[in-house]
Amino acid sequence: MKRNASLEKPPFMANLRGRLRVNEPMSRHTSWRVGGAAEYFYSPADKEDLLQLLAQLPANMPIYWVGLGSNLLVRDGGVAGLVLKTVNGLSNIHFLAPQRIEAEAGVPCAKVARVSVAHDLDGAEFLAGVPGSFGGAMAMNAGAFGGETWDWLEQIECVNRRGECKTFRSSEITASYRHVKLPARHWLLSGRLRLRHTADYHGKRRIRALLKKRNASQPLPSANAGSVFCNPRGDYAARLLQQAGLKGTHIGDAVIADTHANFIINRGNANAAQIEQLIELAQHQVKQQTGVELTPEVRIIGRQA
Repeated sequence: MKRNASLEKPPFMANLRGRLRVNEPMSRHTSWRVGGAAEYFYSPADKEDLLQLLAQLPANMPIYWVGLGSNLLVRDGGVAGLVLKTVNGLSNIHFLAPQRIEAEAGVPCAKVARVSVAHDLDGAEFLAGVPGSFGGAMAMNAGAFGGETWDWLEQIECVNRRGECKTFRSSEITASYRHVKLPARHWLLSGRLRLRHTADYHGKRRIRALLKKRNASQPLPSANAGSVFCNPRGDYAARLLQQAGLKGTHIGDAVIADTHANFIINRGNANAAQIEQLIELAQHQVKQQTGVELTPEVRIIGRQA
């Protein structure tokens, strides 16, 4: 089969309306711009198309969900099974009077923030600083500027491998710092935020201020995946990495940023193995010098080359 070719769908993808590619380079779909090929790569046309796909898939086929490709490292050996990209197919967002926003998993977090402030709703401005999709933000309880996604979620809609949907109240799900425990073999389709009206609210001004702060402290717009490590309790990963003298440390073209030590940049020709090696080196150095074991925030999937 030709790399990156759109082909006639195999039997388990019959009658679907989305776009299938085989041997699709994941470097085209991750913000680090690295990663081997996905065996199958599918962009569903919409929610109904996605549900039909799940109902038809072989039970033993691995599935990986991708939004905007931030917070994700795909190894150079690629991914066996199916990668589902939600950004175009799950892109609906709605204002529900008086103070709710409902968004599908593929909506960029920044758009959720903009729609919220456009309806004079306070609470979701921090999402303007989250580089990924709303599905990823829900899945990992993403946060920025002191706010976290599950502080505001009222309910979520999930789907299982059979394409069956179920709604959960936020109180039914265990969520903590950068961790969410969903029911087994369920994935996020959408979420509803319950926000608040605030007198004399200036949401657009607040977003501009937050983005200005972010741009001044983070290595944008270089190829990176956002924060690499979770902050340990009572401390900051960036402070520990800087204290360990790791700013500027590199393996090939993978380098720990000078502007923010919790970011790893691809300067142009890094591969996934170099980024992963740098992550492990940083963990080792911080553990050796401080006794603190840093936990990666980024998700690492796929096979070694």
